[in-house]
Amino acid sequence: MNEALIQRIEAYITQLFTENPNPALVYHSLAHTREVVELAKKLADHYDLSEEQYGAVVIAGWFHDVGYLLAEPSQHEEKGAELATAFLTENGIAPAIITKVQQCIRATKMPQSPRDLPEQILCDADLFHLGSPDFKDKTKLLRQELEAIWGKSISGTQWREGNIALLKIHQYFTDYARELQSKGKADNLRRLLEKQAEKEGDAQASPEPVAELNPPAKGRKKDKDNRSERGIETMFRTTSTNHLRLSEIADSKANIMISVNSIMISVVVSVLSHRLEANPHLIFPTAVFLITSLLTIIFAILATRPNVTQGTFSKEDIQQQKANLLFFGNFYNMKLEDYEQGINAMMNDSEFLYGSMTRDIYYLGVVLGRKYKLLRLTYNIFMFGFIFAVMSFLAVFLWFDV
Repeated sequence: MNEALIQRIEAYITQLFTENPNPALVYHSLAHTREVVELAKKLADHYDLSEEQYGAVVIAGWFHDVGYLLAEPSQHEEKGAELATAFLTENGIAPAIITKVQQCIRATKMPQSPRDLPEQILCDADLFHLGSPDFKDKTKLLRQELEAIWGKSISGTQWREGNIALLKIHQYFTDYARELQSKGKADNLRRLLEKQAEKEGDAQASPEPVAELNPPAKGRKKDKDNRSERGIETMFRTTSTNHLRLSEIADSKANIMISVNSIMISVVVSVLSHRLEANPHLIFPTAVFLITSLLTIIFAILATRPNVTQGTFSKEDIQQQKANLLFFGNFYNMKLEDYEQGINAMMNDSEFLYGSMTRDIYYLGVVLGRKYKLLRLTYNIFMFGFIFAVMSFLAVFLWFDV
């Protein structure tokens, strides 16, 4: 990334905020822009982005809210993309990078609609505060800004309900942002729900002590149910992610074994094949070496070889809640209409849904168990076979004149 260009952009954005002061923008300020840029860098550093993608994300972070200074709030993304295009064109930046900057800026328009990883990173950086400890302070600033722009006050109840709705529907797009912020966002939502339940309880209170206590108890029960649901979803998501990562690690280790032993076989065959006739004593250690490498490759391939399933399920499977519609191997031969019916039935039945997720995790674990057993056998064959082959070669070189 061209650091000189980024410094010029920072100076340009700072100048725009200085020359176009807007007292109403207490949230969408230069400080917010700087914060989004730093968060975008943090998220981008976690992923293997190309230099052009990384640069586009950072540049878009600087321009994503500057449109508030020169256009209507509803059009600030377009104005920001326009300003970015003019500045980057003037500085001789490639059209492909300019296009990606425009796309990143426009993706932040609510509701956010990112289409690739750079856009997802900027969107997550822009709403990173939803899972932050300073969520309450930042939403106060945003409320103050909107009241100044609209010229009317927003009631506490209305603002709280809007934030609850946003936190319920919002999802971070990148795995890294979810890992960092999901818990904090759930805590912020919980506090808002508790506040809402408390306010509703106060509004419904009556002189009778028992009646006065009932609404908050109901609110607490509802919040407890919500927390239970979120906990279950987090558990399933975390477990599935861990299983997939372990599977990727196993496949990577198996591929290493395949590559290394393929190279070793090629080297041994090319180097020793013409020496075996003149030195028959080398036949045994060479055979041990080749057999070890060949067995290692075979078991490594077995560890990564996919299983093929029939790819269908019946209506009886749906009725008995036996079908796992979350795994492609159970539906890839089905018609779209039949699959949609099965998915709708699963989404309308939480027991069916959680049962499918449980089965999915279980069978992922079964596959992982098989992978790691074969992988352990692969490494054992390679380790002991390689040691035996090397010792055989040493014995031949010590005992015979080779």
